[in-house]
Formats: sequence, C-alpha cells, structure tokens
Amino acid sequence: TYTPKLILLDISDINCIQDVAKEILNCYGCVDILINNASMKVKGAVQSISLELDKKIMDANYFGPITLTKAILPNMISRRTGQIVLINSIQGKIGIPFRAAYAASKHAAVGFFDCLRAEMEEFNISVSTVNPTFICSYHRQPAPGNWEASIWK
Repeated sequence: TYTPKLILLDISDINCIQDVAKEILNCYGCVDILINNASMKVKGAVQSISLELDKKIMDANYFGPITLTKAILPNMISRRTGQIVLINSIQGKIGIPFRAAYAASKHAAVGFFDCLRAEMEEFNISVSTVNPTFICSYHRQPAPGNWEASIWK
C-alpha cells in the first residue's frame, strides 16, 4: 500500500512530461495502469482557428498522451506487464463541422494507440482505446471574435 501522491501535470506541456514520469517511477517503482484522460477542444470554422491554436490542441490531445505513454512504456516492457488506456472521443472516428483541430488530434491518437496495441501484444501489455460520444466539459466563454479563447478543457 502506498500513500497517495498528488502530481500536477499540464499534458500540453510536452517538456515537463518526462520529468513527471520519472518522479512517478521514482516514487512508486512502476505503473501498472496508465489512463490517458485529458483533452482540449475548440469549436470554430477552420479558417477562424489559428495555426497556433491547432498546435495547442495537437499537443494536448496527441503529443501529450503519447509522450507520457512513451515515458512509462519502458518500465512496462521490462516487467512484461501493464495496461494503457486512452480515453479519446467518437470524433477520433468521425469528423463533424467546426471541430477540425479536435477531430484531427483524436484521429491521430487513435492511429497511434492502434499501432501500439499491435506492438505491445508480445510484451503482454494491454492497450485500449475508449471512444465515448459527447462529454460535457468545462468551457471558457470567449470574447466576441476571439476564437483562441473558445477552448474546452
């Protein structure tokens, strides 16, 4: 039995993920189950969303989960056990209007974790992807004309 430890992580800050993974492994020695359950989304027409915001969405929804997974994975492989779960979105399977950046990031995540599932079978590591339909989440109301502020977390 381990005392719970709170470790804060901004999944969109790729540079800090490796350090957080090391801190977790140093504290507990291993990770049996990794659940990637973080997301950022924006609603708006493709031409209204800046490339900078597209990149933030990709960092949070694609690069964040794969960076954390890759940091924990060597430990699971060496122990030949573990379970990795991606809580994704139905929009990782279908696209809908005004959600291009979000859907693209979720499609990319599904593709990565599908490939990972096939690669990890030989190491007895289970990889699952959960694609729920729409989820009610926290929303910041944007100022008129400010699409960058129209982010769900």
